[in-house]
Amino acid sequence: MLLGLVTLLQDSLLQPKADTVASAAANVAAADQHIKLLDLLVKGGVLMIPLGILSVIAVFAFVERYLTISKAGKLEDNFMPMIRDHISNGNISAARSLSKNTNSPIARMIDKGVQRIGKPIESIEKSMENVGKLEIYKMEKNLVILSIIAGIAPMFGFLGTIAGMIQTFFNISITSDITLGTIAGGIYVKMITSATGLIIGLVAYIGYSFLNAQIDKVINKMEGASAEFIDILQEPTR
Repeated sequence: MLLGLVTLLQDSLLQPKADTVASAAANVAAADQHIKLLDLLVKGGVLMIPLGILSVIAVFAFVERYLTISKAGKLEDNFMPMIRDHISNGNISAARSLSKNTNSPIARMIDKGVQRIGKPIESIEKSMENVGKLEIYKMEKNLVILSIIAGIAPMFGFLGTIAGMIQTFFNISITSDITLGTIAGGIYVKMITSATGLIIGLVAYIGYSFLNAQIDKVINKMEGASAEFIDILQEPTR
């Protein structure tokens, strides 16, 4: 009898309990379930389409403006020293040729100043300032697109979530199915648009701020070149 009791005790210890097996199986099944990004985006609904379009426009606008602004900020290091040498030697035509053949906002601003040599300094500064404003406008062109997307993308996302929540609670009112699984499933799917809109808006805002910082750098270079040019004009001719 004692031997039988020991055998029974060993069997009970070695064999897992039914609820333990079921719990382990449930954990494995839960681990196997994972959210695929593409499936998640598809579940976002119809409003994911305009959000996708906004994201493409934002990327295109950022790349186009970045290339333009980067090109605008490039200038040969010897440009201003050569302008100084030409003007100091009285060779205005060479200075004009150099500035005219250099593709840069700074060069175009200096070219306007070279054209106005002989007129009062105030007139030269005003002419260069007008050209500088035009060049800044060219750099800032289409930059407002990123600002708009940064503002409306989260709104589209919230709109999709609100519409989805309305549909979820409408279905609950009809079916009277208020189980936690039903509610949670409906909510997480409808919040996909909010998350997507916030991500797009955040990226667009970062891109907008970055490009503005790059424009400020170019403006500083333009202001420095303008001040140096005015100093050159006030130097005595060789």
